[in-house]
Amino acid sequence: MNCQELASRIERLQPGADARDVARLCLLLTNSTDNYDELADDRALTDMWREMGLRLQAATDQHAAMTDDLETLARTDPQKFTPQQIWVLIRAIKVQSQILQLYVGEPAMEV
Repeated sequence: MNCQELASRIERLQPGADARDVARLCLLLTNSTDNYDELADDRALTDMWREMGLRLQAATDQHAAMTDDLETLARTDPQKFTPQQIWVLIRAIKVQSQILQLYVGEPAMEV
């Protein structure tokens, strides 16, 4: 299965989907499997789609929370960072790594 075929199937399953959303979903789905033939089955495609949607939503929620934490941290003098604030930075790196993994299909960095 190629990207065009997958996009057509997604559009059939979700009529009226925005082209950007279809393209994003194609990327996320193909990065989530090594066997593209799995995506040929509507049930498997729907299951993978839901799983990817949950993973993306979780990463998005984590990203939003981290953004708030980082905005608060940005108003602090870096020379006065506490150990807790350093952990905020480390968690932010981890969240960014998870989101990047979804889009590029590479393993997340271990922190």
